[in-house]
Amino acid sequence: MSVLDSALNRGLVTPDSLATVPALVRGRRGGPAARSHLGEADGRAQSPLETWARLRCVDGGVPPDVLQLEVRDEDGHLLGLGDLGWRAARLIAETDGAGPHGTPEALFADRRRQNRLVNAGWRILRFTWSDALRPDYIPHTVRQAMSPIRHPAIPHWPPTHPPAHPR
Repeated sequence: MSVLDSALNRGLVTPDSLATVPALVRGRRGGPAARSHLGEADGRAQSPLETWARLRCVDGGVPPDVLQLEVRDEDGHLLGLGDLGWRAARLIAETDGAGPHGTPEALFADRRRQNRLVNAGWRILRFTWSDALRPDYIPHTVRQAMSPIRHPAIPHWPPTHPPAHPR
């Protein structure tokens, strides 16, 4: 699937050309499986890790509703792109491959972008290859993030009453 996503992303194949594949594989070994997977190809994936993360979510019952989610401020300025997005939950999953995210400059840029997205009301999950290799981890984590928040109340700061001093 990563190869199909990449080929679509790079313009090496088009969705129309993929539509001809079922006829080409009819009657061949693996043809039914190939046909069933063609509909999952998506050229918006920008890396094999994004493809794996997306498919883990699909298989786990929490498919993202958008890939390469653009988040903009009230004036229309781009705050950042999210690899996988669930708009209703205001949740973004980022896939952090070692190559594109492995330099200090990239890490700092990722953190600044994450801060902009969080300040705009989005929650961010981050996944790596080791996460994608565990079939249930990514969908479980997304499902947890989408469940009703169960955090204990955060005390008001500064406190309205001075803290009691130990004796």
